[in-house]
Amino acid sequence: MLCIVTAIARPMHSPLPTPDTDALAHSDQLAAALRAEILANGGAMPFARFMELSLYTPGLGYYSAGASKFGASGDFTTAPELGPLFAATLANAIAPVMQQLGPQARFMELGGGSGAFAEVLLKRMLELDALPDRYAILEPSADLRQRQRERLEQALIPPLFALVEWLDGPFDDDWDGMVFANEVIDALPTPRFLARDGMVYEETVELDADGAFMRGAQPADAMLSAAVRHLEHYRGKPFADGYRSELLPQLPYWIQAVAGGLQRGAMLFIDYGYPRNEFYLDERDDGTVRAFYRHQVHNDLYRWPGLQDLTASVDFTALAEAGTGAGFELAGYCTQASFLLGNGLDTLLEQAEARVDEFGKVRLRDQVKKLTLPTGMGERFQVMGFQRDVDFDAAFLLGDLTWRL
Repeated sequence: MLCIVTAIARPMHSPLPTPDTDALAHSDQLAAALRAEILANGGAMPFARFMELSLYTPGLGYYSAGASKFGASGDFTTAPELGPLFAATLANAIAPVMQQLGPQARFMELGGGSGAFAEVLLKRMLELDALPDRYAILEPSADLRQRQRERLEQALIPPLFALVEWLDGPFDDDWDGMVFANEVIDALPTPRFLARDGMVYEETVELDADGAFMRGAQPADAMLSAAVRHLEHYRGKPFADGYRSELLPQLPYWIQAVAGGLQRGAMLFIDYGYPRNEFYLDERDDGTVRAFYRHQVHNDLYRWPGLQDLTASVDFTALAEAGTGAGFELAGYCTQASFLLGNGLDTLLEQAEARVDEFGKVRLRDQVKKLTLPTGMGERFQVMGFQRDVDFDAAFLLGDLTWRL
């Protein structure tokens, strides 16, 4: 096996706060399991596998252990954690679809976070007379499931809480409704590739003489090689020697799996990323994967397995291809700011301000700024919708960006 090995760059003076002793012991336990698998597989592990185990190993992975992930006490803040305006505005966009589908329509949220989104959406959908027959949360983490259950049982009236269920996998029957995912695709374990000497390699994780994790590479398999050549054809030129990035050749299969037996309905995805021609710019030659720890972003992907989030930006052109390839029509693509403003965020803000004091108004306006300004989430996060036998494109009337795909 041909291998190319380079040490990953580490900052000389890291500003990251040091985890406590118990957290470091937890990370060391996962790191030992990763080293054992690397050694058992000839000394190299595909980066996608390293990312999968770092995030999802039962009891040890970042999303499978008990530490707080969201909000001020965690490592990052998602839009639903900022306050109720995000989910309430999305309910304005979702309600017409659910009303078109009728009383048997279901709603499936992929990765429920803290439960904040489900709490607000269900309350707002009750106001809009657009409740789903079932609100399903597909959540692989047992710890997060428990937190979601506790929150929703306390926050929702019994008839609303009775709609909520947790799934181990997508619905396995034919159904009508909506699939929703906020910051989910960025956490799918992603293969990374390296272009060198006209060949395509897959980035691996290997061990140096001291047992520390380091970058390696091995010849890519047929699927990854074909996916990279497809990107080069799209770009109209090959990648430069030494160019590294990531892609998700499994994305079409993932979309088909989560949609499952969805007969009529829509899918809505919100995440950070770029259209393909911006994702694979010449100057973005080390990809987009990064780590999040205590609200700081860094590039030391091997630093504390299990304690830090690993994430990659989304290629929205690939997402559009995957959705339409699964038999859906592209309903729209725009920035998060455009989507929220186009679906009544300003009206909801005005209504919410009428119910609070001056301090509350300041907090609401700060929430809107973080959701919509370019310096916050407004342009960095983008929204893509798909539809099948329903009208969902009305939710994308402001700021259409499909021409960029």
